[in-house]
Amino acid sequence: MSALLFHQGRINIPNLLTLMRILLIPLLVAAFYLPYHWSHIAAGVLFALAAITDWFDGYLARRLGQMTPFGAFLDPVADKLIVVVALVLLVESYTNIWITLAASIIIAREVAVSALREWMAELGKRASIAVSYLGKIKTCLQMLAITGLLALRPDMTQSLTLMMCTVLMVSAVLTLWSMIIYLKIAWPLFKLDLHQSPSAHD
Repeated sequence: MSALLFHQGRINIPNLLTLMRILLIPLLVAAFYLPYHWSHIAAGVLFALAAITDWFDGYLARRLGQMTPFGAFLDPVADKLIVVVALVLLVESYTNIWITLAASIIIAREVAVSALREWMAELGKRASIAVSYLGKIKTCLQMLAITGLLALRPDMTQSLTLMMCTVLMVSAVLTLWSMIIYLKIAWPLFKLDLHQSPSAHD
């Protein structure tokens, strides 16, 4: 199977990095719950490694000319999976209303935008909601905050925890902002679809 995927060009270095990011998820969970004082640091390092591979796989795909439909599908899936799992771990660990609120906003936004992208793809307009510069800033802040909060423990230095919590909240606000931008782009198509839909009374 893997040989067939290599032959078809679906598995290349960028795609391998993306697959590695998915394989890091159970390791992240296991490290987080290890009964050792360094378990949180290990979880933070694993998440940081995943964030680095996220940057590298995109860079290498463009640099090596190895951008594939399989990679375009798998990359955002890997990103969302590890971010959602990490946020669930943080909510369970910190029991902090602001972290819970930020995590809820981020997860809800990812679900909504994923559904929006799928709908736009059916209309052949997926490129209209490609990742924006604002989205990249949001992702950087999100990765930084999650890495920091995983590496720290709720009982550690309050100032560092507060700083990472603030960064996570800022990323949540940018998450909402980017979703509003996507919805504004899609709104003309929403209106067109509503006008073209048959009336319930027809």
